[in-house]
Amino acid sequence: MKLHQFSLLMVVLGGTALAQTQKFTMAEAVNGTRTNLAVKNISQFSWSDDGKSYIHGVKGGYLITDIKTNKQDTLISLTQVNKNFADNKLKGLPPVKFTTNSDAYFTANNQMYWLEKSGSDWKVKRSVVLGDRSENVKTLADNQTLVYTRGNNLFINKNGKEVAVTNDTNENILNGASNVHRNEFGIDTGIFPSPNSENIAFYRMDQTMVADYPIIDWSVTPAVNTNIKYPMAGKTSHEVTLGVYNIKNQSTTFLKIEGEKDQYLTAVTWSPDSKFIFVGVLNRGQNHLRMNKYDAVTGNFINTLFEETSDKYVEPQHPLVFFPNSNTDFIWQSQRTGYNHLFHYSLEKGLIAQITKGEWLVTDILGFNENKKEIYYASTQESPTERHLYRINWNTFKTQRLDNAEGMHSGILSNDGNYLYDTYSNATMPRVADILNTTTLKATNLLKSENPLKNYLRPEVKSINLKADDGTLLYGKIILPTNFDPNKKYPAIVYLYNGPHLQLITNSFPASGNLWYEYMAQNGYIIFTMDGRGSANRGLKFEQAVFRNLGTTEMNDQMKGVDYLKSLPYVDSERMGIHGWSFGGFMTTSFMLRQPDVFKVGVAGGPVIDWSMYEIMYGERYMDSPQENPQGYATSNLLDKVQNLKGKLLMIHGAQDDVVVWQHSMKFIKSAVDHGIQMDYFVYPGHPHNVIGKDRVHLMQKVTDYFDLYLKK
Repeated sequence: MKLHQFSLLMVVLGGTALAQTQKFTMAEAVNGTRTNLAVKNISQFSWSDDGKSYIHGVKGGYLITDIKTNKQDTLISLTQVNKNFADNKLKGLPPVKFTTNSDAYFTANNQMYWLEKSGSDWKVKRSVVLGDRSENVKTLADNQTLVYTRGNNLFINKNGKEVAVTNDTNENILNGASNVHRNEFGIDTGIFPSPNSENIAFYRMDQTMVADYPIIDWSVTPAVNTNIKYPMAGKTSHEVTLGVYNIKNQSTTFLKIEGEKDQYLTAVTWSPDSKFIFVGVLNRGQNHLRMNKYDAVTGNFINTLFEETSDKYVEPQHPLVFFPNSNTDFIWQSQRTGYNHLFHYSLEKGLIAQITKGEWLVTDILGFNENKKEIYYASTQESPTERHLYRINWNTFKTQRLDNAEGMHSGILSNDGNYLYDTYSNATMPRVADILNTTTLKATNLLKSENPLKNYLRPEVKSINLKADDGTLLYGKIILPTNFDPNKKYPAIVYLYNGPHLQLITNSFPASGNLWYEYMAQNGYIIFTMDGRGSANRGLKFEQAVFRNLGTTEMNDQMKGVDYLKSLPYVDSERMGIHGWSFGGFMTTSFMLRQPDVFKVGVAGGPVIDWSMYEIMYGERYMDSPQENPQGYATSNLLDKVQNLKGKLLMIHGAQDDVVVWQHSMKFIKSAVDHGIQMDYFVYPGHPHNVIGKDRVHLMQKVTDYFDLYLKK
């Protein structure tokens, strides 16, 4: 296929300088951006409570800087804190939470310590022992009460007195756990303290009816099995309820939530006056959401604020955000228009207005400036491959972009909305941190990081725009070998994910996106990567193109990249490889079996092989259940396609994987044996879904060696 048919656009993002001669070691290529090649950053930035200064961590303490005068002082130091400890002194200062400039708390040695500034020192005002197995610790707004889980039960600790909120003896009934609904729907906590610190709402997840799944610890002899509860698509799911514990009365009331027992309870939000709890009640089919209001005292249902339905799926991912000093008006983030936008609702009047609009999506709400009626947010308005910071007046809808540099921006807004901490990177800029005065938009630079890769031999990176069959724009990048010679032919590796909730192609540092790509480029490979339909941050139409048929549209889009590579005179189309992990491992294996003539070599990590063995929440959202969509599950199932393998395939899996369970690749091996198909396999004992730390260096060396062995020939 000819080049012009792809509407090709190339933009050079990075180049090679003569002074760059050093090559990456494998350890640097894998972990360098977190170790010796890390980009300088401002650690633990936060605004002071009064918004007049900012705080950040340094070695051995925290500094505070006055915004107007730029005067900088030590706010707290390890030396000051250790004066409180005659024995068992802290070797390092743990993360400190400052409630004011003279009050703070932190956790160390299984204890919570509250500090108060006294002259030039900080004194321990009080401390509470948490216990060895305490997790999910939260400090309530009163800065006195703690709530946490231990085992499968929930506890509170007020003024040093611990009280058990729950006492379920069955370990498969979890109270306050953060892993409800497998952390889908934006869930990252199971504990919801009321704003007035008098009540605690909490998830109670009953998993007793879910099938056990074995996770084997091979590090001991004999090996030890631990059963987890893993609800697979189409099978029995867990049941979740919401309790409300009154701290004063030491009593619990459960919200009277009607519906299917295995429905999803999401977006849990307290009203600012602590009288009501709002819950997004989503059916198991994930196509009908009700936002319900409940009385926090009685647990009674009051009314449904709104409903959202879809012929595919509704995916709530954020709680309600109430406007400052309002008990009635809030922002709801919804994809109902095809893109995640902000909607203004009133408890009394219903929908007031859609605040943000357009074929782009809001990625984060940063906060408010109440005096100016402004909402601050980040979005993809300029480009899907960038994030920029904006404000919008919630009455007039006047919108203004606040930053002026290309790249991926993130922001932290002061409590009063008068200052915005803006940090960003782009292809050529490792990191910049500024403070913006939101009145004048004057920027004060705090950091402009040097390039930690400046002495290394860097490849040329080009941005590639292709088009899918339906004309949809697809963003990708090609990384050329260092010392590139256009008259030579090089092996090429496609790295891909191409699944929901992940985006590979952004304008951020480094331009390549991954130092292992650059390592491979230093060793004579071309690397290509692209976000096909199904990937994140492009809106629902883009994401839902894969609905009920995971693997098919994604392969069609990735084939556009393959055709582009084949059109290049310096790509050896007989020496093409593919690599991906998780959804990318599924895609890699799919290509090797469903398009067996395309790639000579594939390396698939942690791959989904049969979607009926994947978890309910994710699997049924994108595929419906196996009972509803037998053809989709059959088409994507790779167990009966092993006999199609022509190239060399290495499959890798973590032995303790509790996300894509080990059985996926084990069943694949069995199918390969049954069909007389030879393949290669490697397992990482002790690792769950992702292989991290020093062992990841071993992993990527394994991947590299496999490509060297079979692709460089």
